[in-house]
Amino acid sequence: MPIVIKLDMMLVKRKKTSRELAKAIGLSETNLSLIKSGKIKGVRFSTLDAICEFLDCEPGDIIGREKTENEE
Repeated sequence: MPIVIKLDMMLVKRKKTSRELAKAIGLSETNLSLIKSGKIKGVRFSTLDAICEFLDCEPGDIIGREKTENEE
């Protein structure tokens, strides 16, 4: 059950940069990069809410789950 982060796609759709997002939500660009790459074990709901508010989206727009071969 791999979780995928689709934050890059949402940034492109909204014509925003990572730098703009990081500044708007008070997160370092390094930490935002870790979130975008999926190299984190978790994200605070407050951070997720701030990202969604800035990008005018829902959590499901930036976080998804890929089906494994066994599920197809």
